[in-house]
Amino acid sequence: MACLVRSWIPLLFLQSFLVAIAFGSNEGEEFSEELLLKPLPDRKVLAHFHFENRAPPSNSHGRNHHLFPKAISQLVQKFRVKEMELSFTQGRWNHEHWGGFDPLSSMNAKPVGVELWAVFDVPQSQVDISWKNLTHALSGLFCASINFLESSTSYAAPTWGFGTNSDKLRYGSLPREAVCTENLTPWLKLLPCRDKDGISALMNRPSVYRGFYHSQRLHLSTVESGQEGLGSGIVLEQTLTVVIQPETTSVETNMQPSWSLSSLFGRKVVGSCVLAKSSNVYLQLEGRLGHESKNVDTEIEAHKLWMNSDFDLSLKPDRVIRESSSLLFIFDIDKSSDSEPFDLGLTWKLPSKWSCEQAPLHASRFLMGSGNERGAIAILLKATESQEKLSGRNLTTDGRCTIKANIFQIFPWYIKVYYHTLQIFVDQQQKTDSEVLKKINVSPSTDKVSSGMLEMMLELPCEVKSAAISIEYDKGFLHIDEYPPDANQGFDIPSALISFPSHHASLDFQEELSKSPLLSSFKEKSLVRSYTEVLLVPLTTPDFSMPYNVITITCTIFALYFGSLLNVLRRRIGEEERFLKSQGKKRGGLKQLLSRLTAKIRGRPIEAPSSESPAAESSFLSSKLIFKIILVAGAAAAWQYFSTDK
Repeated sequence: MACLVRSWIPLLFLQSFLVAIAFGSNEGEEFSEELLLKPLPDRKVLAHFHFENRAPPSNSHGRNHHLFPKAISQLVQKFRVKEMELSFTQGRWNHEHWGGFDPLSSMNAKPVGVELWAVFDVPQSQVDISWKNLTHALSGLFCASINFLESSTSYAAPTWGFGTNSDKLRYGSLPREAVCTENLTPWLKLLPCRDKDGISALMNRPSVYRGFYHSQRLHLSTVESGQEGLGSGIVLEQTLTVVIQPETTSVETNMQPSWSLSSLFGRKVVGSCVLAKSSNVYLQLEGRLGHESKNVDTEIEAHKLWMNSDFDLSLKPDRVIRESSSLLFIFDIDKSSDSEPFDLGLTWKLPSKWSCEQAPLHASRFLMGSGNERGAIAILLKATESQEKLSGRNLTTDGRCTIKANIFQIFPWYIKVYYHTLQIFVDQQQKTDSEVLKKINVSPSTDKVSSGMLEMMLELPCEVKSAAISIEYDKGFLHIDEYPPDANQGFDIPSALISFPSHHASLDFQEELSKSPLLSSFKEKSLVRSYTEVLLVPLTTPDFSMPYNVITITCTIFALYFGSLLNVLRRRIGEEERFLKSQGKKRGGLKQLLSRLTAKIRGRPIEAPSSESPAAESSFLSSKLIFKIILVAGAAAAWQYFSTDK
């Protein structure tokens, strides 16, 4: 027994040592999970999942990973990434009904496909090399075709039009990249609890991908420690934004549909992630509900607002926070369990209508012209109902009120843009560049080397109703190897980015919410911006079946020609005649015997054997052979005549 105890003592010391290392490595690392639910005016529901993971600054020898994903830390250290954002999006954000002047839409309304931008902390000569290596690493990490962005024809280096002013910024997008579960699964593996526990357990694949819009985003940034010997900390932010249509049996179009978490995602929350510092669910209600309760005491709101004449909540909120135009109900899911799962539901009693706040100008883009030779790209900016209510207007030296708008576009190299054809119309009247255009940066494309880029700043009057921008282009020709498999579908031009540098969106909460990373980010001012549609340009496409037809008929003719020619050259006519005569002599005795026997039976005279049959047969073969030679020679002469360029 004593020997057994002595053998267990080293194991106990080893276990305590490992536990101490684990808890020591966890010091400073923080993980939080949050979910924001928001009914939309067009009878849909917005679900915004937000996960934040923080890694503290470490020494030059590296860091021990307990919560923070090691793969992301290795990307930052190896490629010297200062800031990066990667998004996978399917569907297009509806700025008119889902909002365009709030932090959620400004940060999470992304273009269709894959968008990647990164800022590097390397010398200027190594930025492109770091970008190419980063695209390959992310392509393998997220099972996507991000490595296609390594080519210089697929990315650009914006200076100020993108919003982040840096000469070490690279931007690229893949509008045709399909988003599926192969991209979501590695994204979930970066979470400490993955999708097994906590709020992330609601991410049921069929529920997510049947929505009208879904976008998964990964944003990381480094935080300098300011101490010698310590590296920079890393903040990883993962968000998933989904717009879902609730299932309802109501026939009233004015009544908002009732819903619950189990009806939206087919699952319930049975507990928080044990590694999360905070796990909260928020319900935001906009419109007249927020204005009516603006002067109501907070304690009374928490007691009465979750059950009123307009709607009912299935669960009592822990807190109610007021904002200038909305109410925010806060639920803590730490108390939920398998026996009492968290299943928040909202039931509407009366019809309710409201509208989301929009950006000062609504942007849309379209093509003009016809044919496969040339065309034009136009961007239309139309004033919204929220234009007069928004702040952020500028006054010029002569006292005029103006609205600034930045436009950032990337053109593939096969779209040869003529920048001198730029035309600007304000309220259907053409303006000169000096009147409206305050700043412009142009980077022309080079055939099969680099893409084109356009950055410009417009200064429009505040009372503007519409503004249009057009620019002409020619369509280039691609080599047959450069066409994609579905070339007849057309070629994509990435979305243009419209930003308003004088307008910033934020939510003005009346209470301090420093413990919530999601609400803290909403309180910070974010640049108002929106993406336009992806344009589909048809190019001159060859008939890809013609090479197959030419190869087939050519091989057939050559096989017939050379096969017949070799047959003629290798055949020996004299030997064939002698062979036929010898065969006739061998079979002559038996043949004559049978013929005599048959003649006696029938009572007919016996005929003498004919010796001319082999010669006749030989002459017939010779004429057939000569005919083949003439036919082959004629076919060869005809082929030579018609294939020669006249």
